[in-house]
Amino acid sequence: MSDVEANKRAVVGYYELGFNEHKPREAVERYLGSEYIQHNPQAPDGPDAFIGFVEAFPEVHVDIRRVVGDGDVVVTHSLIKFSSQDERGTVAADFFRLDDDGKIVEHWDVLQPFPEESANDHPMF
Repeated sequence: MSDVEANKRAVVGYYELGFNEHKPREAVERYLGSEYIQHNPQAPDGPDAFIGFVEAFPEVHVDIRRVVGDGDVVVTHSLIKFSSQDERGTVAADFFRLDDDGKIVEHWDVLQPFPEESANDHPMF
């Protein structure tokens, strides 16, 4: 049985260490399992794609606004900014599956540019 709170801490730790502290290799070593299945069609399986992505955007920052866990799945709702010039950012919903050892083994994401205008008064977060 999965420890939901531990899984949530692992996912937040992975993104904080990898993106915000700019230590993707250390994040991979600490938080990823023996396999890493990637469902983003622009990224291959395995940890090297994550490391390369973070290294390609040295100013990237992820502001996690919400974390939800259900068994072995954790979802984050975040604002990603790729550089200091990225004023609006990108809204992201990331889904992670963790193994029985609390290691991240699978990832899905849905991304959208933070809109300049909205047809309603509801905030993104």
